[in-house]
Amino acid sequence: MKAIVSIAIMIIFGLILVAWLNLGSNAMEKEKMEEVTSEMPGNLKTATFAGGCFWCTESDFEKVEGVKEVISGYTGGHKENPTYEEVSAGGTGHVEAVQVIYDPDKVSYKELLDYFWRHVNPTDSGGQFVDRGSQYGSAIFYHDEEQKRLAEESKREIEASGVFDAPIVTEIVKFKKFYRAEDYHQDYYKTHSLSYKFYRWKSGRDQFLEKHWGKKGETMAAEKSEGKYMKYTKPSQEELKKKLTPSQYKVTQKEGTEPPFDNEYWDNKKEGIYVDIVSGEPLFSSKDKYDSHTGWPSFTRPLVPENIVEKADNSLFMKRTEVRSRYADSHLGHVFNDGPPPTGLRYCMNSAALLFIPKEDLEKEGYGEFVKLFSDMK
Repeated sequence: MKAIVSIAIMIIFGLILVAWLNLGSNAMEKEKMEEVTSEMPGNLKTATFAGGCFWCTESDFEKVEGVKEVISGYTGGHKENPTYEEVSAGGTGHVEAVQVIYDPDKVSYKELLDYFWRHVNPTDSGGQFVDRGSQYGSAIFYHDEEQKRLAEESKREIEASGVFDAPIVTEIVKFKKFYRAEDYHQDYYKTHSLSYKFYRWKSGRDQFLEKHWGKKGETMAAEKSEGKYMKYTKPSQEELKKKLTPSQYKVTQKEGTEPPFDNEYWDNKKEGIYVDIVSGEPLFSSKDKYDSHTGWPSFTRPLVPENIVEKADNSLFMKRTEVRSRYADSHLGHVFNDGPPPTGLRYCMNSAALLFIPKEDLEKEGYGEFVKLFSDMK
């Protein structure tokens, strides 16, 4: 009997020891995980996004050239070391999110923001697509003040773009701590491809994205792989005040209007393109410029429609359509329905918002793709 009791005690002690060792191992693993996600080796940086189901968000960001790793997890809440069951049930304050580890020499944070907006429904305050509840809401978690500035600028851009009719409700939140999700959820789209594809199709995510963006949802990833995605960014206000003349700053940043017939390009007849004075993004071509007899440079259409944002302007007791640039969010002017054929439109711009690049300088200034526009002009 004593021998049996002794064996039983040894077994119980052994089970307790194994359980204790496993607990310690799990704690060390969690601690190690947090160190890995907070300190990136070399030049790599971290971005954190919430876009609903992290299976989908992870899959989307792993398509981007320059992204080294995407980790599914939880962030934004108060519960320490939450589990999937706890987060999905609600009440932890956490959202499903991903951490994107990227090489800033190959893809910028602004480009990641642009990609993010094209893969979520930023107007949904109750979740994302088929997944309902605050734990599936969309959010951008910034890691420093520069990320915060860029995130806020990108949100203003998407608000002004006119892509969505409803208000943009995606939150921009200071990052605190990220908890890696269970291994079962990492690379789910690869390890459970059939169930993932069925879930994604049933969720309505891709149907929504195609409705609002057409085939442009993957534009940034595709253009990056072809080396065509240019980095048009908006400098800080301090930099703008140093870079721009008082007139340029007033027009682009304060929605000002320069005097007619007394500006740089109203009667410019040279061949070339006009770019945003702030970001350099291409906007108009001399091939579409005409004399509107208004004293401001006028065009029948934009050179790159994707770089133009139109929004309602009810100032000065009249209804007009304001024209702004996509990346810099510069005020450019207004568009009217009294232009000549073939569009019937008059894009009436401020010279102070533009920089003219002569056709002979296009290649040198980085706009070589537009040289062919003038190859047939004598």
